[in-house]
Amino acid sequence: MSTPLVVIGAGGFGRETLDVVEAMNRAALLPVFELLGVVDANPSEQNLSRLCARGIRYLGTDIEWLASGNQARYLIGIGNPKTRERVDHDWRHAGLLAAIAVHPAATIGSQSMLGEGVIICAGVQVSTNVRLGRHVHLNPNATVGHDTALEEFVSVNPAATLSGDATVGRRALVGAAAVVLQGLAVGEDAVVGASACVVHDVPPGTTVKGVPAR
Repeated sequence: MSTPLVVIGAGGFGRETLDVVEAMNRAALLPVFELLGVVDANPSEQNLSRLCARGIRYLGTDIEWLASGNQARYLIGIGNPKTRERVDHDWRHAGLLAAIAVHPAATIGSQSMLGEGVIICAGVQVSTNVRLGRHVHLNPNATVGHDTALEEFVSVNPAATLSGDATVGRRALVGAAAVVLQGLAVGEDAVVGASACVVHDVPPGTTVKGVPAR
């Protein structure tokens, strides 16, 4: 029996999340999820039109859905880590549980652990003994090396690479095509700019960019 599911967020990553869910359903003998539709507090007309074009229902705002008493698992298709944390707080306190979504074209190594709400897009490679905290987002073609730990609400953008034994703190963001070298730490709320190469630990709350990243 498939699990009822709503996706939160009608924007770009929300619709990429829909792609992951639909790919999981196509790859399974029976659908994994019963996709009920998308919830969004303030969707643009363009994004509503995009949902309509692919036959996805708009279910209203967060407040409306949570007040309805409907029971379904949820995935937060919102790229901003701090917003994702706030939304998760509201949905958890309403007694709802997050799902996990892994695109069938992603690779997950042995002894890796995925927290609730994790979304892994197509082309992602996760090596062995990796730990992904709750609501981590791994965007298309990201690579996470062995023994790496990503704390809750981390975003790893497309084609970024985290080498082995790296750690990434809560709500941190690793930009597109960035590289974090082996054994290094990216602190809580830090931002690694696109195409940066991290060669030293990144302190919490800081933004680094460039090669080497400063």
